[in-house]
Amino acid sequence: MLGMLGPFSIDTYIPAFSGIAASLNATPVQMQQTLSAYLFGFAFMSLFHGALSDSVGRRPVVLWGLAAFTAASMGCALSQSIGQLVFFRAVQGLTTGAGIVVSRAVVRDMFAPAQAQKVMSQITIYFGVAPAVAPMIGGVLFAHLGWHSVFWFLTGVGVFLWVANYRLLPETLHLSHRHPLKVSNLLQGYWKLGRDPRFFLLALASGVPFNGMFLYVLSAPVFLGEHLALLPTQFFWFFVLTISGIMSGAWVSGRMAGKLAPKRQIRHGFLIMFTIALVNLAANAVFPAHAAWAMFPVAIFAFGWAMMVPAVTLLVLDLHPERRGMASSLQAFIGSTANGLVAGVVAPLVMHSTVALAATSLAMLSIGLVAWVMLHRRWPAIGSTA
Repeated sequence: MLGMLGPFSIDTYIPAFSGIAASLNATPVQMQQTLSAYLFGFAFMSLFHGALSDSVGRRPVVLWGLAAFTAASMGCALSQSIGQLVFFRAVQGLTTGAGIVVSRAVVRDMFAPAQAQKVMSQITIYFGVAPAVAPMIGGVLFAHLGWHSVFWFLTGVGVFLWVANYRLLPETLHLSHRHPLKVSNLLQGYWKLGRDPRFFLLALASGVPFNGMFLYVLSAPVFLGEHLALLPTQFFWFFVLTISGIMSGAWVSGRMAGKLAPKRQIRHGFLIMFTIALVNLAANAVFPAHAAWAMFPVAIFAFGWAMMVPAVTLLVLDLHPERRGMASSLQAFIGSTANGLVAGVVAPLVMHSTVALAATSLAMLSIGLVAWVMLHRRWPAIGSTA
């Protein structure tokens, strides 16, 4: 649930855009700033959550992050102007990264590689389901209780997670493994990871392909409503298919943990995504998009992504075991930066053409695939042991 908090908070309030704009007399540009402020804060602070947890421990970073997120969500609910809402959305973004960044490090602190992959597969289900489920919940709350209720709901989520983690989350980083909380030490760690091409390539391979699927989630109102001529009450079929793909792919990843070498799992995932992305592009170029087939490629793509990403994430964390928190931070920063660019720049440009959507999805995948191929050719031993 910590892993899903970031993407969940991005999308829950999107169905309430019109209501917020009318209530606060906000322009479309100002409403876009509420999303951009969140994404910028999320990407920026993702650089530091893990690094701080390497020094002060995992538990304090999670608890303080959740407390600040809860306060920021309350601030959003009480906002009386668009400026106040933008500010508190930025604070939300600064705090939610603590969940996904630190939770990855906690998993690897506690479990050996095979078991860690099984647990990471379960986290992948939550992380991938969040962008699909969040708009549904937000839409229901907005329709029945108004836009303020969306942020009161997120406030309640923050309270629940804080209590649950306070009672149940142990400190997983031993005192002997902590690094001094000094600027010089942090800079040395960032320099060590930043100059390692293996880390950079793995981070691209894990972070960018997600956008091949996320692009369609962001474009859902246009893709489903305009291109596929579905009624809003029929949109749920798209989310059901996508969620099914994520859940089944993550389940397969967990089943393969310890039995199949990670690099073979990753290769299978990329092969599935690349094949279906090509088929999707060809089909949209030849045939008019139709609800009878156009949603299935996204679900199959989601299956391939969920099958390979837990293995890639663990390879990232194990490159420098003494810097797992920082590695998770930098990995999240690269992924969230890509997500922000797709949400704020790419999706609005391509959502009005199904061919452009399919081509962009293939391009997002190709960036990750090229990074993985380059890594595999230069360092073939990485991920070779089950």
